[in-house]
Amino acid sequence: MLFGRSVFQTILTRLDVEAPDEIPATPPSYRVAGLTSGFVMPSGAAQDADGPGDGRVFDDPYHAVLDQFGADAKEPEPQVPEPPVMPPHLARLGEEEVAEDLGILPTDNSETLAERRRTFARHNHPDSVDALFRDKANTRMMLANMLIDRALRLTTLR
Repeated sequence: MLFGRSVFQTILTRLDVEAPDEIPATPPSYRVAGLTSGFVMPSGAAQDADGPGDGRVFDDPYHAVLDQFGADAKEPEPQVPEPPVMPPHLARLGEEEVAEDLGILPTDNSETLAERRRTFARHNHPDSVDALFRDKANTRMMLANMLIDRALRLTTLR
């Protein structure tokens, strides 16, 4: 530090004194350097082997390319998505049917019931089905949770 200046300030001052004012080689431009549209087809080029074939001369390469592909190109037909198919187990919304799918046994303990809950959720969780069927999957999950919670209360009373 020299006379209350930091090292950085001292270096900047020295560079300002030593470096002459440099004029940039090219004036600043606000254009982007790169390919122009001339690479498609030279402006004013006559018909060639790739051209439209009718002797026309194009002044605009962009329209020449569009015309070249426009005559033969066909619009692709819009793809209509197939409607989703509901998995058959989502039609089983009764309490007895969900209990049957769970397969709860009177001998189940809290660990086996927790495993049954995870297995059921893996196959029936609302996030794993299409949005059209989420209400049914929600109903099945609520019933399954209710049945497992009931079975867990019964295991603690034994």
